[in-house]
Amino acid sequence: MSPEPDFSDNGGFALRPVLLPVSVFVIGLVAAVAVASLLINITRQKEEARHVYVRLNEVTEVSTDPVPWGGNWPHQFDSYRRTVDDSTQHGGSSALPESKLESDPWLRRLYAGYAFAIDYREARGHAYMLHDQEVTERVTQRQQSGACLHCHASVIPTYRRVGRELAGLPTTQADLENGFQWQHVMAGFEKLSLMTYEEAHAELFKTPDGTPGVHKPLFGDAVYDESVPGDHDVTGQFESHHVGDAHPVSCIDCHAPDTMQLRVTRPGFVKGIAALAESEDPVPHLPSIERWRKGSRSRPYDPNVDATRQEMRTFSCAQCHVEYYCASKETLFFPWHKGLKVEQIEAVYNDHRFPDGSDFYDYTHGETGAKVYKAQHPEFELWSQGVHARSGVSCADCHMPYERQGATKVSSHWVRSPMETMDRSCQTCHNVPEAELRDKVATIQDRTRKMIDRSAVAMTDMLDAIRAAKATDLSEEDIARLDELQRKAMWRLDFISSENSMGFHADQEAVRILGESIDYSRQAQALANEFRAPPPPVNNTPIEEVQGITPDKSTAQK
Repeated sequence: MSPEPDFSDNGGFALRPVLLPVSVFVIGLVAAVAVASLLINITRQKEEARHVYVRLNEVTEVSTDPVPWGGNWPHQFDSYRRTVDDSTQHGGSSALPESKLESDPWLRRLYAGYAFAIDYREARGHAYMLHDQEVTERVTQRQQSGACLHCHASVIPTYRRVGRELAGLPTTQADLENGFQWQHVMAGFEKLSLMTYEEAHAELFKTPDGTPGVHKPLFGDAVYDESVPGDHDVTGQFESHHVGDAHPVSCIDCHAPDTMQLRVTRPGFVKGIAALAESEDPVPHLPSIERWRKGSRSRPYDPNVDATRQEMRTFSCAQCHVEYYCASKETLFFPWHKGLKVEQIEAVYNDHRFPDGSDFYDYTHGETGAKVYKAQHPEFELWSQGVHARSGVSCADCHMPYERQGATKVSSHWVRSPMETMDRSCQTCHNVPEAELRDKVATIQDRTRKMIDRSAVAMTDMLDAIRAAKATDLSEEDIARLDELQRKAMWRLDFISSENSMGFHADQEAVRILGESIDYSRQAQALANEFRAPPPPVNNTPIEEVQGITPDKSTAQK
């Protein structure tokens, strides 16, 4: 009987040649599928990155309503809508709307005789910029200028329409959509600057916004405030004031509707930055201006032509976050003809005359009668003196940091304090723990706050002394000396306290300016006391000569 075959040995030996190639084939197939999937994913993401939007809605030079833009650029639009949210107290666009007059009563004395002594609240997000201006008691109780809308409303198509009307040209929607038309925008800007606020505001509603028949406000109930007088319609129902075709600053104000490229649209900024370029003030943080100065200068500096993209990420904000004259005696202007420092702006105001030939000033101080200047919110000017500007960091780098949306990197349009986005705003450059960065910011802002408080004390002491001195019989020359010192002291204090970074944009510059404010206040106080008090007796006590600290060698040997 023959032995039974050893199937195990024979079988294993026989199957191995078959299983091995099968296994290799399967593994190879899986690997190929994985690599193919990876390549497809990479290709898809690259394709998404190249085509960052699909143009679903037509937007033009009248599309001040941001909703159609949102259909084309949903990521940016979603973050823009978040500007309605307030959650921090770091200042700037996301601070709570508390009354500054309650937290800092000295402001009532600083602004005595001016509308800011009536109502002065912390700024809120971009969503509120038009509504808050419409309901502030500065506007409802005092006559304000139409120039205020230069930065609080999406106003450029209205400028264009009014400019065309002045030129006797048709103003159909098609006419207004036909390019930017700078000459007509400038003409309308000058016209509205000299209107009353109510007259200029009414012009907004005469201009198409790109969504005819749609009157629902984008930000809806979020802009209502029952505690604010007048924040309701005649029916008693709380309703946004900027319904219809009037909108706060939106997409069209910083982006070209046909290309989505960054641009500046505000006439005040375009004229102001051109004046700065013509000045001799060094601006190493604005390299395109330095290049323009070295060129032929055959035309004015034009930020939309000459500026780099990185500069435009600052210029788009600097259209409004700046110092400017904004009242009805002449057209709004940015005082950058001598430079961006506080004393250079002051020198422009000192030399400036209103069109009727009278001296320039913002308001007559209610306690002393001095003609003084009112600082607005000079963020761009103070940033220009700081280390971030010298390092090439733009406003958008910190306040609109990049964020990843799928395969696309987009700039957040929820403009707010960088303290809310430190990982993307700060730690992309500063490789240190977040807690350390927060401590540095807190230290700078606390020091600035303390210096503001000391400046305010000096300012109020100055006002008391000047009022007492002016109760006496002062000459016009004496009054002029006091007025000048008061104007210098208050201008510097206001410049820093109105700026929204609490000194962070340029901490050493902020302290320098506040130090000068204290000095001028104390000079004015001392001069006022000198005017009021009798001259002191002569001190005949002899002044002892220096005896020396270390004896000379001859003295030491004895």
